[in-house]
Amino acid sequence: MTHHSRERVLGRIRQALADAPLASEPVRDYLVSHTPDDPATIVDLLHENLADYRAIVHRTTEDELPALLAELLGRHGARTVAIPPGLPAAWLSTATAEQRHDEGTALTPRELDATDAVVTGCAVAIAETGTIVLDGGPGQGRRALTLVPDLHICIVLADQVVASVPQALPRLVPARPQTWISGPSATSDIELDRVEGVHGPRRLNVVIVSP
Repeated sequence: MTHHSRERVLGRIRQALADAPLASEPVRDYLVSHTPDDPATIVDLLHENLADYRAIVHRTTEDELPALLAELLGRHGARTVAIPPGLPAAWLSTATAEQRHDEGTALTPRELDATDAVVTGCAVAIAETGTIVLDGGPGQGRRALTLVPDLHICIVLADQVVASVPQALPRLVPARPQTWISGPSATSDIELDRVEGVHGPRRLNVVIVSP
């Protein structure tokens, strides 16, 4: 095609586009959730999906939480437990495991490797996907805390549970490093043999706390 012919074709295209009516703004009336807007139903769905991902799920109240945490740490034989900054002291008030606080002088990789468990809170939990999100906020700590110890006990308050990912995103701070957790760390080889604990904790216990 010669230069003259190309310009003539392009000119016709520009003219056709100039005469075309402007497209109206598309209506994006998307569903943000496929779950009934009922708090009890949403919490039950989170429990079900977490269990499908092989997390061990417990239900308790705030008053009973310290006793349950002490029991879980003892049941798993945890002699040491990492504590992130901002975790409520009352939660572990009856636990007998040695508490290693990760503030001031942070725990070294060697110290973390020698720590049996970690207890954290979370930023939000998503029922439809069975996912817990940590963003380094108070009571959650840096990522290494939840990747190195073999046992992670995560506390989820009932008002932190939402139905879907679109409902979870506004609760998160984009500038913070996020960890999205669906069950214990797991991977598979070429024969699809599942191996847990390769990239993070081998055991995940989730405690859902209702008022």
